[in-house]
Amino acid sequence: MAEKVNITAGRVAEFKCPQGKSQDFLRDLKSPWLAVRVTASGAKSFVFEAKLNGRGIREVIGSTSAWTIDAARQVANEKKTLVDRGADPRQLRRDAVKAEEAKEAEQQQRALRVADVWPIYLKEGKPRRKEKWKPRYAADLEKAAASGGEKKKRGEGVTKPGPLFPLMERRLAELDQDVIRDWYALERKRGATQAARALAMFAGFLSWCSTRREYRGLVDRDAAKASELQDMLPAKKVRTDALEVAQLPAWFKAIEELRNRTAAAYLVALLLTGARREEMAAIKRVGDVDWRWDRLTLPDKVGTTRTIPLAPHLKSLFKSIPEVPGNPFLFALPGTTDKRISDPRSAHATVLKAAEIGHCTIHGLRRSFALFAEAAGAPAGAIAQIMGHRPSAVSDRYKPRSVDMLRPYLAQIEAFILETGGVRSNRKPTSESAPNGVVVPLTRAVGRR
Repeated sequence: MAEKVNITAGRVAEFKCPQGKSQDFLRDLKSPWLAVRVTASGAKSFVFEAKLNGRGIREVIGSTSAWTIDAARQVANEKKTLVDRGADPRQLRRDAVKAEEAKEAEQQQRALRVADVWPIYLKEGKPRRKEKWKPRYAADLEKAAASGGEKKKRGEGVTKPGPLFPLMERRLAELDQDVIRDWYALERKRGATQAARALAMFAGFLSWCSTRREYRGLVDRDAAKASELQDMLPAKKVRTDALEVAQLPAWFKAIEELRNRTAAAYLVALLLTGARREEMAAIKRVGDVDWRWDRLTLPDKVGTTRTIPLAPHLKSLFKSIPEVPGNPFLFALPGTTDKRISDPRSAHATVLKAAEIGHCTIHGLRRSFALFAEAAGAPAGAIAQIMGHRPSAVSDRYKPRSVDMLRPYLAQIEAFILETGGVRSNRKPTSESAPNGVVVPLTRAVGRR
């Protein structure tokens, strides 16, 4: 080891790396654990040298151009004190860097806004036991958080911000029941039902965040479920709107007079199958309708899809729907290649007005099917399976019926609805016995005369 010298500025300036060596050291006499290291390239730095547990350690203090000699000596002395206590200054420095990085990462995490995480939720979040969001609900999630200001697709003006938009700029860490309560109090003035649905959406978002390691410590999972907040929600109304048996003839007569024949067929299809509106609208002419084996595959809310029989009248009705070139949907919009019927409410309002029938929603047609199916004598398990309901009893849960086993029941239900509504069938006027022994009246002719 080279002889120690009193390091001065002049000696540092004159110190050079010998030819053929990669580095050399100028060690200090005043602070024996301080040295100047010079490399073959001429770079010079102050370094700390000592022995810890019998092994030499070395750590760079800093460049000689940035540090004074006295400051380097002071740091070297402090590090020697740590070594004398059995601590490794290198490890302490690494620990300090990690702590600082962790602190910075925590600050960045705590600065995360709902808007930063919401797109990830839309992409990766999903209901339990499902592969992904249903398209309609995914669109509702996007719309609820939208900033608005876009030109309306229908009518004049621009869209309004979604009910969840005020929460998008909030930090996850500040979302508590007070913040959610104040937001909801304002939103329900715009619309109580819409605000309540948005609250349920946001509760799902918070629950999802609580399952993710990176967000778990930032959110209060129950912030949107506080008892005080639940007391502010509107009372849930059980909808019971449905067509009555006596109203069926007038309803079918008004359907026959509806100018939009695609909408007319769509409304009849809802009544004859009990399908949800989006399930029926999503049907594609090729693939979903099995014309040979009389089967109909529907997207399902409970499962991925469900397949039901294609009853005779409905099959005839489907065949009467004009095909839109290049558009795969059965209920396609004319002049489009990828659009389908989306809002049949105006068409149904026209039907209800012409038939002089009071309030009945599109979903009310689904309730109507359930009521008429029961009146037709079909078993509850078969009705639930056709409609895509979860089994309501253990016995039904463990005996799912095949499509062919459902076929007589759906034919029975269709015949009851059409016969009651005064609609004729193109089948021969014979009768057949249903699986439960009930004699099923058959329809008279397609269309009303």
